[in-house]
Amino acid sequence: MNYRQLGKHGVRVSEVALGGWLTHGRSIDDDTTSAIVYRAFELGVNFFDTADVYNRGEAEKALARAIKGMRRESLFISTKCFFPMSDEPNDRGLSRKHITESVHASLKRLDTDYVDLMQCHRNDPEVPIEETVRAMDDLIRQGKVLYWGVSEWPAARIAEACHKATQMNCCLPVSNQPVYNMLNRYIEKDVLPTSETYGLGQVVFSPLAQGVLTGKYKPGQPMPEGSRGADENSNMFMGNVLTDETLQKVQNLGKIAEKFGCTIGQLALAWCLRQPGVSSVIVGASKVSQIEENAVASGLMIPPEAWDQADVILA
Repeated sequence: MNYRQLGKHGVRVSEVALGGWLTHGRSIDDDTTSAIVYRAFELGVNFFDTADVYNRGEAEKALARAIKGMRRESLFISTKCFFPMSDEPNDRGLSRKHITESVHASLKRLDTDYVDLMQCHRNDPEVPIEETVRAMDDLIRQGKVLYWGVSEWPAARIAEACHKATQMNCCLPVSNQPVYNMLNRYIEKDVLPTSETYGLGQVVFSPLAQGVLTGKYKPGQPMPEGSRGADENSNMFMGNVLTDETLQKVQNLGKIAEKFGCTIGQLALAWCLRQPGVSSVIVGASKVSQIEENAVASGLMIPPEAWDQADVILA
């Protein structure tokens, strides 16, 4: 496993991170979660990503049980807040009240004294940016949070947060967690350049386009049994990438992967990591074999001309 700095900052995270959006505390049991987390750690993964809203806190609890007994200092744990956790009017958003209470609740569920990275799960236009910045800074000064970041924020809001933090002598955000993969490159226009200007590292989610970029979905064929595509509770965001045209393009990427002795999924992860502004790719896993396969993408050497060929295929 290779490690990269989180943007311009000193902490180093594994190029491949393990997330638990649709798995931890939901679709896999505790024994499976623990086996996957332990194997990921054996393979050098130190970055484990979760969020309070993932299965209403159950994902954080499942991760806590899985890492019990591990050396805390060897782990980099990130969580998030923003989305409603109840029907209460203040149990949502990025107000000082909600951020502070969310951190305390996450610490309890994660059974830890601090989180390495606390992320604003989405932008909240109803809250002044200085309120969010100050709340994060206070939690950092209290030792409950080490770093803070954002997720799916527009470039202008990232810049505004960094300007305000500098003006207020507060800690700046260190990361952004956007969707980024071969089929969705929107961050390259504004978000990635802005993040690089202010020193934020990208910790990208859905680098495999929810499994489509593994090549397991074939054009003209039914969804594989047990896959996310076949699960109506998990495939709500997959409609635009499950077209036969897209699936055929993904199959064509197999020629490039075969040339370099890797799978289509490993090729797709390496494509994300080709960007120096990307610090880590966050993958999910419901089987130990999946994290074993994905971890191989770290350090995979693919020449630039291969990416040019991929662009032609995916155009």
